[in-house]
Amino acid sequence: MTDEDLGSLHRMLAERSCERLVLELVRRLDLGEPSTVADLFTPDGVWEWPRDGRLIEGREALRHYFGSRPADRLSRRMCTNILVTVHSTNEATATTYFATYRVDGYAEGLLVPPRLPANVGHYEDTFRRTDGVWLLAKRTLVLPFGGPTERLGEPDHAGKSS
Repeated sequence: MTDEDLGSLHRMLAERSCERLVLELVRRLDLGEPSTVADLFTPDGVWEWPRDGRLIEGREALRHYFGSRPADRLSRRMCTNILVTVHSTNEATATTYFATYRVDGYAEGLLVPPRLPANVGHYEDTFRRTDGVWLLAKRTLVLPFGGPTERLGEPDHAGKSS
């Protein structure tokens, strides 16, 4: 399908809808609604990480997977260079670069000193428009830079009087 076949306004609206979907997913993961990420996928949606053979298929499995992240995890994902390619009125793909800052052992109100990202990579996404709504059909994680999630130690009470 060419740009002329789709129309520039429809192409632009599809691109923006897919970009917004990527950003909404990150917001839900980072700001306390991880299990609802599943609602951004098609019913048969897939999240995969080929490097370690991880493959999560279907909304309920995605809901369980994303909802099982540690309750004391603090994360912020920086997504950039979101390049959406619209293939038809109902199909699009995108590449999104990201860096993830993440620690476990977080307590509300704690200010965590700056650190390097835990992961840097990109996502390869496939979107499908279903009943007029753009959803993720497949998200593949490509992670060339990654490490374990750091666990914060107990707060340092040294120097405080009891």
